[in-house]
Amino acid sequence: MLLAGIAVLSACQNASISTSTESGVAVATTATTGATPAATEDAETAADFSAASGELVIYSGRTESLIGPLIEEFEEASGLDVKIRYGNTAEMAATILEEGNNSPADVYFAQDAGAMGALAADGRLAALPESIVDKVDARYRGPNGDWVGVSGRARTLVYNTAVLQESRFAVERFRVDGAAVGRTSGLGATNGSFQAFVTAMRKLHGDDVTRQWLEDMVANDVQSYENNTNIVEAVGRGEVDAGLVNHYYLYRFLDEQGESFPARNYHFPDRGADALVNVAGVGLINTSQHQAAALQFIEVLLDTEAQQYFADETVEYPLAGDDVKTDPLLPPLAELNPPDIDLGDLTDLQGHSTCCATRAPCSRSNTPNSASWFGVTLLVG
Repeated sequence: MLLAGIAVLSACQNASISTSTESGVAVATTATTGATPAATEDAETAADFSAASGELVIYSGRTESLIGPLIEEFEEASGLDVKIRYGNTAEMAATILEEGNNSPADVYFAQDAGAMGALAADGRLAALPESIVDKVDARYRGPNGDWVGVSGRARTLVYNTAVLQESRFAVERFRVDGAAVGRTSGLGATNGSFQAFVTAMRKLHGDDVTRQWLEDMVANDVQSYENNTNIVEAVGRGEVDAGLVNHYYLYRFLDEQGESFPARNYHFPDRGADALVNVAGVGLINTSQHQAAALQFIEVLLDTEAQQYFADETVEYPLAGDDVKTDPLLPPLAELNPPDIDLGDLTDLQGHSTCCATRAPCSRSNTPNSASWFGVTLLVG
């Protein structure tokens, strides 16, 4: 079993919650009453995993189809009654912020690091024990030890191998600081991963460079798609020559269609926004009533068995564990050159921010099939 190493625990905690349903999903409803955060001076030694029993409330930006099986095994092996609420990562983070000290959430499991950074900036995450934090490389965890990455995904250029050869095509056409390519490329304007990429571009290259890149893409009639899957599909059938996506989408097509599928990933070596490695992250909510159970769950996510699960199911990069096997076509994480950036800074929960240089809005459009920054709008065709 995936989580066979979890001991069934019996000690009780001194807090309880009731549950109701929202959109058919069980969620906790009773307000917390000033639970002591784990962020104490001796946080690294305060976690007593053997005290975990009773209930655990998880807010998840990761989908039920992905983590549902893992949660079920964790619940069975630990004896905990796990209540989980699924939703969009940004929406779940915004909900926790809105609920404040009354939030029933014990754990927040996010699809991307920016949402973790938003909660950390608002003081909603408790410090994690060093025994947990030290399992993950410093680049892929919160700088204050209040959240850790669980699995990683790299930004790549997926290209059609019948049209382009990695050793010969001019990658400068696709780079942030190079001329934007035209109809031969695709991107997912409204996709969360592309939003984070644009935020990273602004932080690393500045607003002027980012604005110019976006304007060039629009001027050259770049093709925008609803999601990364559609981009890889379009590249494979030759509709576009290349596209900007997360690395693992290609591997789904290779798994289904074999290595003859005419597309491969190119990893930019320049330590720029185009080489970004973002992470799915997890943290302990500072008002948690079930801290021991929450810490046990976080610890399990970083164990080898769970890390192997993510490597197998999503072809994401493992960030912890021992001897986790990855797809043989996947370049090792240690060989990538991601930018030196605090991943927690890649946040925009309200869907907008203010550009330092121009004070102009950089926002997701109000229309569901477009996104806009600096007044530059990318439409999904």
